Amino acid sequence: MSLLSVDEAIARILGDASAPLAAETVRLDEADGRTLAEDLASKRSQPPFPASAMDGYALRAEDATEGMRLTVIGTAAAGHGFAGQVSAGETVRIFTGAPVPIGADTILIQENAERIDATTILVREPVSAGRHVRRAALDFAAGDTLIAVGTRLGARELSLAAAMGHGTVPVRRRPRVAMIATGDELVPPGDMPGPDQIISSNAVGLAAMIRSCGGEAIDLGIVADDRQAIGDAIARAAALPADILVTIGGASVGDHDLVKEALVTSGMTLDFWRIAMRPGKPLMYGRLGAQRVLGLPGNPVSAFVCGLLFLRPLVHALLGHAHGDQSEPAVLAADIPANDRRQDYVRATIAAGHSGLPLVAPLPIQDSAMLSTLAAADCLLVRAPGATAARAGDACHIIRLR
Repeated sequence: MSLLSVDEAIARILGDASAPLAAETVRLDEADGRTLAEDLASKRSQPPFPASAMDGYALRAEDATEGMRLTVIGTAAAGHGFAGQVSAGETVRIFTGAPVPIGADTILIQENAERIDATTILVREPVSAGRHVRRAALDFAAGDTLIAVGTRLGARELSLAAAMGHGTVPVRRRPRVAMIATGDELVPPGDMPGPDQIISSNAVGLAAMIRSCGGEAIDLGIVADDRQAIGDAIARAAALPADILVTIGGASVGDHDLVKEALVTSGMTLDFWRIAMRPGKPLMYGRLGAQRVLGLPGNPVSAFVCGLLFLRPLVHALLGHAHGDQSEPAVLAADIPANDRRQDYVRATIAAGHSGLPLVAPLPIQDSAMLSTLAAADCLLVRAPGATAARAGDACHIIRLR
């Protein structure tokens, strides 16, 4: 099987997720980070009445001439409007957020009014009609569509939805992603590894990535390099209500790389295996019943880069988000050599550039097992297959990691 390009692999994976997941209704306090499943229209106008924007006095603009004495006939506060009507020569003491009384059309701020006695004020400065009055529906009107389908809901959107009169919102169901890490050498984080073992780190990072893009991570633990054990783990995953199965490790061509064989034996229809990219060449994709299966390499940087390029867009697609180019233009801070036939993702740091574009410096060691280098990187410098050598100051493209 020939090596597939990155773009073709992404297209095949996303073509298998053309329809987003079903909608469900959740309370606002459960909707943070969720994706809106349909346009959200307001149930009410905001403000629902003309409201005062300042503390002061509600009156008629024609009475607001300097030196005019007005009779105070009542008080209006937020939540407690004045029930009467303002007529010529009258005013109502008003506070921010209170309904403007009938008959009044402007607000004289309290700094520009002098209280003569309990029932009389003196106008110190004139004020025009409409001054310091928030008209009804100034913010939005009932029926206005204010939050579009596909919006990732955060603090601002949830505050707006509440003001619109919604106590619940329709959102896409979270994509459920089951993960299986394979390898005799792995022990869980926090455990003491044996002489020939290392700590399993990939599932922790991938779970964080899944949650950050709106999915639900289901960690099925570590499985030994054993055909029966891997087959049993795949069967457990297949029985879950999971939308995606991610395997980590065992996807290459060594004697202990048993995952592809176990998946095919379990009934997976293999779409592709091995990508023309570095790191991450052993990536595979297929279907196991209703589940989409993404087989990631075991090297930590390879697993992360493949998660960023393939798993994150797949989760987004199931949430109804359109896939866009993750890269952006930048400028090289150092010379780089020509590239071979695989698309390269070089860990690099970013500094401010004089041109306004990020200034990108590749990190000196690019080993796909080095998590310290990945953690120190700000971006991935994207090098196309067959790219010629480039010099400092040349244009390039990056994918930000932060």
